[in-house]
Amino acid sequence: MGVKNLQNESRKYTKQLGSFNILEYTKDLSVSPYNAATEYFMEKMGVRRRQVIAKIKDSQIMMQAGALQWMTGKITMTSDVKGAKDLLGKAIKGAVTKESAVKPVYTGTGIIALEPTYKYLLLVDVGSWGESGITIEDGMYLASDGNIKLNVVSRKNISSAVLGNEGLFNLSLSGNGVAVLESNVPEEELIEVNLENGELKIDGRQAICWTTSLDFTVEKSSKSLVGSALSNEGLLNVYRGTGKVLMSPVAPTNSLINATNTVSANAADKKSNVSNVAGIAGSFLGGMLN
Repeated sequence: MGVKNLQNESRKYTKQLGSFNILEYTKDLSVSPYNAATEYFMEKMGVRRRQVIAKIKDSQIMMQAGALQWMTGKITMTSDVKGAKDLLGKAIKGAVTKESAVKPVYTGTGIIALEPTYKYLLLVDVGSWGESGITIEDGMYLASDGNIKLNVVSRKNISSAVLGNEGLFNLSLSGNGVAVLESNVPEEELIEVNLENGELKIDGRQAICWTTSLDFTVEKSSKSLVGSALSNEGLLNVYRGTGKVLMSPVAPTNSLINATNTVSANAADKKSNVSNVAGIAGSFLGGMLN
């Protein structure tokens, strides 16, 4: 088995962890004369196609359904379903976490290429997040080593989901191995907060990954409703305990375009001070122009 021209002057491996490699198209040559200028400036700003290339040897990986582009070698594909009851359970879990219900498992020796994406790809050492593992926002999971366990965890109280504009369930990964996550922003922009019996309060939904054992609640910024109103702040997402939290500078969304191309997404939250200031500034400029 041999594969040529996987890497060349226009696409190279930029990251590697475990079985997974990130192939980045540093220069996209598959463009038409009509969008070449756009592609040129996209490349200068780091907006590039990226692709996961998994190299396995007598091992297995799991991935989202429909993520496969091509594979070569002695590899067999099976589903992670172990019967009708398991299928029903996975369908329910998929519905509440916005993930595919059935995830194919690839076992053997060879090379597996996933579909290219313009999203940023994070290679995560799941074991480094501790025994409880890592909980991720909806839609981030792309692939993982076969020994990584995928579980659905619920909020510890309903108010955390309702008040915080969050879902009641999230996907949690645990075990020793590597997972590939899709992010709307590059890893270089993510902020990591390490807690030691401490707490982190966030005005908005910027947390995209956190240690599963952390307590997550939604609380008023002040002890009284009057205090919260006077400070122009409302509810805060609060993480307590010992573990890690990864935060994004933009509000989470499944769409890369929506995450990076709207004022409300770049603000902490639709009702945050940042969004209000942007609205005021827009109104002021509009008045000046008129």
